[in-house]
Amino acid sequence: MNTSITDPGPIPNRWLNCPRKANKLIIGKLLALKTPLSAKFDHVVPAECRFHPKMFFGSCKTKKLKIGLWLDLTNTNRFYDKAEIEKFGCKYIKLKCRGHGETPNKDQVNSFLELVHSFIAQHPLEIVAVHCTHGFNRTGFLIVSYLIEKMDFCLDVALQTFADARPVGIYKQDYLAELYRVYDDIKDMPPAPTLPDWCLESDDSNGNEANGDSYAAPSSSRSSRRNNHTTKFMSGVPGVSHFDVQPRAFHLQSKVQTMCGWKERDFPGCQPVSMDQSNLKLLHKKPYRVSWKADGMRYMMLIDGEDEVYFFDRNHTVFKVDGVKFVSRKDLKSHLKNTLLDGEMVIDKVGGEDIPRYLAYDIIKFDGKDVGNCPFYPSRLQCLEMEVIKPRYAAMEHGLINKSAEPFSVRKKEFWPISQAGNLLGEKFAKSLSHEPDGLIFQPSNEKYVAGRCDEVLKWKPLSLNSVDFRLKIAVPNQPGVIPVKTAYLYVGQFDQPYGKMTYKKSMKDLDGKIVECKYENGEWKFMRERTDKTYPNSFNTAEAVYGSIANPVTKEQLLEFIEHHGYHTQMMPPEPKRPKRSHIPNNR
Repeated sequence: MNTSITDPGPIPNRWLNCPRKANKLIIGKLLALKTPLSAKFDHVVPAECRFHPKMFFGSCKTKKLKIGLWLDLTNTNRFYDKAEIEKFGCKYIKLKCRGHGETPNKDQVNSFLELVHSFIAQHPLEIVAVHCTHGFNRTGFLIVSYLIEKMDFCLDVALQTFADARPVGIYKQDYLAELYRVYDDIKDMPPAPTLPDWCLESDDSNGNEANGDSYAAPSSSRSSRRNNHTTKFMSGVPGVSHFDVQPRAFHLQSKVQTMCGWKERDFPGCQPVSMDQSNLKLLHKKPYRVSWKADGMRYMMLIDGEDEVYFFDRNHTVFKVDGVKFVSRKDLKSHLKNTLLDGEMVIDKVGGEDIPRYLAYDIIKFDGKDVGNCPFYPSRLQCLEMEVIKPRYAAMEHGLINKSAEPFSVRKKEFWPISQAGNLLGEKFAKSLSHEPDGLIFQPSNEKYVAGRCDEVLKWKPLSLNSVDFRLKIAVPNQPGVIPVKTAYLYVGQFDQPYGKMTYKKSMKDLDGKIVECKYENGEWKFMRERTDKTYPNSFNTAEAVYGSIANPVTKEQLLEFIEHHGYHTQMMPPEPKRPKRSHIPNNR
């Protein structure tokens, strides 16, 4: 449900004292600036800090600069009305870039290059104005890309040219890392410049602009800091710490993305889609394996030598692992390297004790070999077991690994023929697990590993557990005829208006700006839990897909009946041979 909200929301973080615009033009054609704020913000912006679009154009007029093209890189429309730009005879174009840890992607860069190059060719006497929220990182990234791609600048000179016009230039290390990855050698990347003084001020808003929100409730500096994502690993797991030593952390992030063949700037792990009546048919078209869906936290693991083991969460944050070894099958005294796993961390409860376990369920790289292009079953699963898991057990038997001294255990997560789905949903299997299951994962047997969203990897949840991750915003609607009562609005990515809302409860007061998991029940969204492992909400497309699976669900009975009568294995595959001394009923290994 979309709700119209007229309040423009808070000013962006660190905006007040950020310099309004660059000191000079870049190549005589490009002018970088921070986003102007319309007069709607005047009640929260001191007079000396105001920056209306009219002020900018007035300043340019006194300098005899004709602004012909205006490129808005922000991910929201709440800062000003584009009509305030167009009334000065300037062409306005919106080129949404998320920011906050996400550099512009290849398509956005190409769009920027084409727009600017074409405009300058057709209007050689006019200027192009470019802004993001502050006019430094996203703006600088695209301008530097233009200088390199269209003006034949080398990267070092392009960066310095931008910094000379807009001191201190690009100041975020991840933006610099991506530019060096694309245009130079990341090993030669210098450290980011010292943050400018205006950037060290305390935040005065929720920073919602990066997520495309057009509205956020006012908040104090204290509440804003409380809302910031904390780089903490899963609670209850020792031996793991946040790793932010630069530029090493960025090299590791880049290495994992490259291993996955991922061209974007975020977490490269495979993302399953919710099962619905439409994609259920895939179980008929090709062979699949099935496993239980654990209610744990997703992490990719990079094994890059002894004392060089790292986790990467959904935000692509790096965590270093201490005290866990992975040895070579061929030489138990040699440590694995250039190996990338995918899996999830769970907390098993055994005999009243909490035991953290990493359940590895896929492998993308083994010792530099591209096993991710091999079939999931049996190739990747066999590689995972024979080359990663079993050598550890052998090393334990030879006294080379002290299992009791390791902070957590590592296991291979089992997958079975889809005919076992019924057993996986049964009480007997649920009781055999030492952690909570919350559905099933169906993995295509013959396909390679797919980074990002994969429409063929399916997750099935009972209707009661089907959920969407939203960013929750607490606000009082300011609309004629609407009683001003606090409401919990639910936002998704790439969508300016609330996707839905919930009745506000006092228990939600500390959740403003946080990521929350909600289910849709009896015609309304209901809060389930806070997602401390996520910084961003689900995208609009993901939310729509989940809502579709809720509105048109695949019930347990429908799923099992379809597998029994139409599953690929029943028509095209012979039954698997019986294995001696092993039950055909899945069990937790």
